[in-house]
Amino acid sequence: MNKVINELFNRAGGWTEVCDVSGEEILTYNEHLDPEKFAELIVLECMHECLRMQLGNQYTPEELLFQTKYRKIIKEHFGVEE
Repeated sequence: MNKVINELFNRAGGWTEVCDVSGEEILTYNEHLDPEKFAELIVLECMHECLRMQLGNQYTPEELLFQTKYRKIIKEHFGVEE
């Protein structure tokens, strides 16, 4: 998993820290992962990436409208609340 997906997976309860026999902390898969929460976090990350693109660049008003529209389309398509 890449860094962003790994972080989102962790926030959805996908990883848990345990100690092995030597006392070293390791991450293991948590069987209580909330798949709905994980999917929601991915969708929100996509929406926020659109917003970060808007804030970090110089765009024409038409391009900004297009990006704003895409955020709304993503939100409505997946039924996610910000």
